[in-house]
Amino acid sequence: MTDLWSERASSYVESDAHREGADLDLLVSWAAGAETALDVATGGGHVARRLREAGLRVVTCDPAPGMQPDVICTAEHCPFADASFDVVVCRTAAHHFEDPAAAILEMARVASRRVLVVDTLNMGDAGERAEKLRDPSHVRNYTFDEWRGFFDGAGLELEEHRVLPHEIDFAAWLARTGCVGAEADEVRELWGARVAAGRLTLDKIALKGRKGS
Repeated sequence: MTDLWSERASSYVESDAHREGADLDLLVSWAAGAETALDVATGGGHVARRLREAGLRVVTCDPAPGMQPDVICTAEHCPFADASFDVVVCRTAAHHFEDPAAAILEMARVASRRVLVVDTLNMGDAGERAEKLRDPSHVRNYTFDEWRGFFDGAGLELEEHRVLPHEIDFAAWLARTGCVGAEADEVRELWGARVAAGRLTLDKIALKGRKGS
């Protein structure tokens, strides 16, 4: 998967769907008061960019060298000491993790205050089929109850969560993974009314966890 993501790097750096959004603004607001941050699975680096603009010192990590992270590693194995960062953030990546529970546990370990996560919410079986067809590297989106279980298992107090609609360009979303032809048509059919006027509306979940004493 690492080579695949290195090949996709430039498209994620340039992606409007990743470069902006209410969820990104929310993460920046939730990180207020922190001085240091780790951006896990940084991808195009949009979280890191915004946090640096807010004055934080940010380290990025990602398993794909092409994403040009500060540290190459998976979310499940972060080579940092306990409580190394005030806040640890992961945005729109966990649906690719092989073991999201282990990843949240690791994020909690290296955080001293908060863990902030945004990802696409599970929207049912048809949505999961569409996601996997569009991008075979997709593992799974999770429900709120599953996310709460991940946070509980990592010893994080879930202080706040929000579900946010996220509207994106449907054709560009397909193009980023090379989904064309009959497969693209099937993806469109599976999403149904969520695709309208060339835009796809996904539900995102944002979670704010506090590190216990």
